[in-house]
Amino acid sequence: MNGHIHQKPLINLLRGWPNPSLLPTSQIKAASAAALSDTAISIPGLLYGPDPGYEPLRESVASWLSRFYQLKAAVSPKRICITGGASQNLACLLQVFSDPLYTKNVWLVSPTYFRVCPIFHDNAFHGRLRSVPEDEQGIDVGFLRQHLREADEKALQLSGDIDAQRVATVATMTISRRQELIQVARDHDALVITDDVYDQLQWPAQKSPTSSSLQHAILPRVIDIDRQLEGGTGRKDADGFGNAVSNGSFSKIAAPGTRCGWAEGTEKFAFALSQCGSSASGGAPSQMTSTFMTDLLESGELDKHIYTTLQPSYAQRYYSMMDAIEKHLLPLGVTLPQSDRDVVGGYFLWIALPEPLLADDVAQHAKEEENLIIGQGSLFAVAGDERTTDLERQVRVCFSWEEEERLGEGIERLATVISRMLGRLSDGDWSLVE
Repeated sequence: MNGHIHQKPLINLLRGWPNPSLLPTSQIKAASAAALSDTAISIPGLLYGPDPGYEPLRESVASWLSRFYQLKAAVSPKRICITGGASQNLACLLQVFSDPLYTKNVWLVSPTYFRVCPIFHDNAFHGRLRSVPEDEQGIDVGFLRQHLREADEKALQLSGDIDAQRVATVATMTISRRQELIQVARDHDALVITDDVYDQLQWPAQKSPTSSSLQHAILPRVIDIDRQLEGGTGRKDADGFGNAVSNGSFSKIAAPGTRCGWAEGTEKFAFALSQCGSSASGGAPSQMTSTFMTDLLESGELDKHIYTTLQPSYAQRYYSMMDAIEKHLLPLGVTLPQSDRDVVGGYFLWIALPEPLLADDVAQHAKEEENLIIGQGSLFAVAGDERTTDLERQVRVCFSWEEEERLGEGIERLATVISRMLGRLSDGDWSLVE
């Protein structure tokens, strides 16, 4: 280990948190003051809430989603169930809609969110998590269809980010692939759980002199396709529950500490979800916070924060990191997936290392030699099915947490590590890739 590590401050490009400067502290303070000063709001907010959630928030979320996704048929509030955030709600979804005695396997897009597997394990799915690879069009639906047919699946949960902005996956899923995914789900009585928490964080891939803000979704959600494709969820012989649920959260667009989100499904699905034992016993989660979020939506302050603060700030961070990658990493043989996209977003970038470097080794040397933390691909593998997809040369870096001026330095440190390791290999030290 090099002694100079302690002379360099830590740079963490793994942590997927918003930078504190981007938290809407003043807006939440004003919203909470407004809610708590009005007894018509504060009293129901401080008491047990109805199982589906605070009704004004259900209405506000439904209207807000209809505008953002430019839906021809507006979302009904009855399709909305208020949750305690995406992770908490995933657990509730599994409690209500899966059964380890019936649900044979759980399929997850790979790479996946690295903290999601324990949620499935807690619901007795140890040893039954299966990974689905991606190609340039997104989830490899052909692979999924083949393996479902071979396994004669009768029930399924799919969890992953399959909209335009990705958290732990690499590709943007095309509309045709989304349609194929819904058809496969219908064919195998499957539930597709989409993690749609980054959709509002999008901007042009190339710097624009006019605007870095996009106020409407560029692609329909999987749940919208399920609602419309070939008779939709009300088609003949369908049970009315649908085959997709959108798992949303205010964590990325407001603050993770709000612990507040929503699920959208058919009216029948949303009601069933609201009857999860923990909600039916204690009332909807985040009841008090729901009153704050309602104010932020109805006043327009949340949209203002997204479009005038978050999108421009994250866009600039993205551009800064991309400039550093193009300058320092691409000359070393590092590559970027889907580099020709017109619109990008989210918190993260994925890069592929030059052969024969392995991501685990690079991450270790980066921490030991440069005090740099990155996300090696193996961290995002589906537990128990790690070898289905090739993640050994993949690295994920985050541009949301560190100060913007430190992002370029982090990439420079990574380039130093890669260059150093390639130099050692050229000198015959192959122990770095064993």
